[in-house]
Amino acid sequence: MTGNSSENPETKMNSFARLYDEHLAGVYRYISFRVGSKTVAEELTSTVFEKALTAFDRYRKEKAAQQTWLIAIARNTVTDYFRKLSVRNNMPLENAIGVVSTDPSPEEMVEKREEYERLRYCYSTLSQREQEIVSLKFGAEFTNRHIATTISLSESNVGIILFRAVAKLRTCIKDWLNGRG
Repeated sequence: MTGNSSENPETKMNSFARLYDEHLAGVYRYISFRVGSKTVAEELTSTVFEKALTAFDRYRKEKAAQQTWLIAIARNTVTDYFRKLSVRNNMPLENAIGVVSTDPSPEEMVEKREEYERLRYCYSTLSQREQEIVSLKFGAEFTNRHIATTISLSESNVGIILFRAVAKLRTCIKDWLNGRG
């Protein structure tokens, strides 16, 4: 399935619809990890698929898998988003609210919100490269090999960076739980 311009318009739209259905969730999770805001993630995901549709005629499966192609578009879109924000290190107020669910008790809700806020804070202390790798691994569900190919690092380097980033997150959370954070 390529975005070949020789395809008739109906076949092209069906091909793109399959691509969208197969990869929407992964692209959204990746972006959500990177930006930490549901609203922004939804907007940027929409932008990614608009760009993909516009460029679909130029997509060639011999050059990259669809997932890789879409994540490359997503990475560029997130980079542009942060560039427009002047790459501030502070979190948007929206991130401090956390995830609210109607199922748990109010006490559980407060606890979950605090955990989410702490995780977002700990995530924000990682370097941009660490955030990128954690987002690709846990957001887009890429393998280390796929991450390495995507960001032009060796697979072992990705593994080391990922291991250290997760260790930093664990330490940050433990410090918080022990009252030091």
